[in-house]
Amino acid sequence: MGKNRNNRIAEEIKKELADIIRTQLKDPRVQGLLSITSVQVTGDLRYAEVYISFYGKNEEKKEVINTLIKAAGFIRIELGKRIKIRYVPELLFKPDDSIEHGARISAILTEIKPKEENNDDRYSKD
Repeated sequence: MGKNRNNRIAEEIKKELADIIRTQLKDPRVQGLLSITSVQVTGDLRYAEVYISFYGKNEEKKEVINTLIKAAGFIRIELGKRIKIRYVPELLFKPDDSIEHGARISAILTEIKPKEENNDDRYSKD
């Protein structure tokens, strides 16, 4: 039962963080294609790991994560105003490269497909 509660709280935190970052955070470095891919809270709800995906160059990604880390106190206060739980977890922002990894795999598969079709044509002519 506790795990289900943690999952519900993590989803609520994810939803509220997305809204806070989009509407309340006025830092120009945190603009663009930013998404929160997942939130994982500890069993005691003291810490929440927030995985951020940002489309851009590596330098921009590092800058966005560092900006969010510096703004974590403000974001945590805003989160506390929106979610009524005993302890508002400390936010630990981490980069999530799974979307880029998936895009890289897709590009490789797309590159391989024409080669396979050419090989299939060669074998079907026999």
